Amino acid sequence: PSGTRIIYDRKFLMECRNSPVAKTPPSDLPDIPGVTSPNVEELKLENHHVQNCEEKVSAAGEEEQFDMDI
Repeated sequence: PSGTRIIYDRKFLMECRNSPVAKTPPSDLPDIPGVTSPNVEELKLENHHVQNCEEKVSAAGEEEQFDMDI
């Protein structure tokens, strides 16, 4: 196998994470629902899931942590 393998160290990759280029999508990226942009149905399901999780957390705080049979 001919060619050159590019190897990046962890420090460099972590620094790239904070780059403004890494925070914005390319300008010529096509809009494909569910692939390059969130699908409308997935957003609805995600919002519904977040609401359900919040309800479970608030309900769990009111109950005792363990049930004991005496």
